Amino acid sequence: MRSPCLEESNQGRSFAQIKANPNQITVKTQLSESQAVIRIQDNGIGITDAVKPKIFEHLFTTKGVGQGTGLGLAIARQIVVQKHSGTLEVNSTLGQGTEFVISIPVKDIAVKDIQATICVDAA
Repeated sequence: MRSPCLEESNQGRSFAQIKANPNQITVKTQLSESQAVIRIQDNGIGITDAVKPKIFEHLFTTKGVGQGTGLGLAIARQIVVQKHSGTLEVNSTLGQGTEFVISIPVKDIAVKDIQATICVDAA
């Protein structure tokens, strides 16, 4: 499957450069007694400091007319923050990539239930 996001980050790169440093998207999860954390990281071109404060704004897009609605990150933030009392943060360095960090509070009983299920399933 081809990804427009990854193709965009390859613009101006030779085949040898792409082969030496291929695009990667890494997803990591972590569960503690107080929160669930999901980290989504890429090794793309990064986000400029001028754009970073705007990426969660309704209808903001860096894409051309007809290529993006500017709703995706605004809706994601709304779901994480308003519906789940969590946080959605972005860390980005130009030329190194971007990481989105989603943290959602977990109620004590839910964590205990998950841990109990894991123990039972492992037996």
